[in-house]
Amino acid sequence: MIRRGAFSFSGASVIALALLVVVPILVLLAAWRQQEWATWQHLMDTVLLRLIGNTVFLMIGVAIGVSLLGITLAWCVATLDFPGRRWLQWALLLPMAMPAYVLAFVLVDLLDYAGPIQTQMRSWWVAFPGFSARHPLWVVVTLSLVLYPYVYLLARAAFLQQSATTFLAARALGSSAWAAFFKVSLPLARPAIAAGVLLTVMETIADFGTVAYFSVQTFATGIYTSWFSLFDRAGAAQLALCLLSFALLLAMLERIQRGKAQYHDPARRAVAMPPAQLK
Repeated sequence: MIRRGAFSFSGASVIALALLVVVPILVLLAAWRQQEWATWQHLMDTVLLRLIGNTVFLMIGVAIGVSLLGITLAWCVATLDFPGRRWLQWALLLPMAMPAYVLAFVLVDLLDYAGPIQTQMRSWWVAFPGFSARHPLWVVVTLSLVLYPYVYLLARAAFLQQSATTFLAARALGSSAWAAFFKVSLPLARPAIAAGVLLTVMETIADFGTVAYFSVQTFATGIYTSWFSLFDRAGAAQLALCLLSFALLLAMLERIQRGKAQYHDPARRAVAMPPAQLK
């Protein structure tokens, strides 16, 4: 039995925590009431389309990159047995401990015109045309290598929790291992994978240090420029609210696309997938 005083205290604590989360959003909403649109007009006349294009490019690229890395690594660790597997399944989480801009420093130093890679290429091929180390594609590579553990961790847990009966039933009905993976295992793990990809996309659109180092202009750099260069806090808040709205829209679209699909085992008889032995 819960006492009235204890319930009131817990309810007040929940309300206080909720207010801490809601207050920043309310501040952003209040910025729309300030009729100072000079920053918006300046951005629309100069770089707004570039900010949107670069942000969308990074979102799509990183989503694809982390999906390929996270799902592949999670499936291999969850369903295969090989030397070093126990060590590797935890070592694959280490990129989460490294800021993305640190890897950006390393990649630019390696890939720059005066770096060791392009220098070696010119020594082998005098007419080597070279390439830019600050192309947005390298931002995709950097963020994918740092953020894929979000997808890997959730996908690995989903694959380990799946019952082997559905996968083996697909194999018994004539499906190949690849077909059973794409038709059975991957759809069952979709909610976990979607959550991991959504987290990486939110991290991507909020990242400032990495994109700034690569000199790629995104919504995050636009917010920084509006606040610290144009000294327009209202404009920066309005841009931040657009970014927040876009992240919420992505979450809603994923939920709508999922529809009424259910992901559970009605029989509640999970049989662990026997790992395939590799030499």
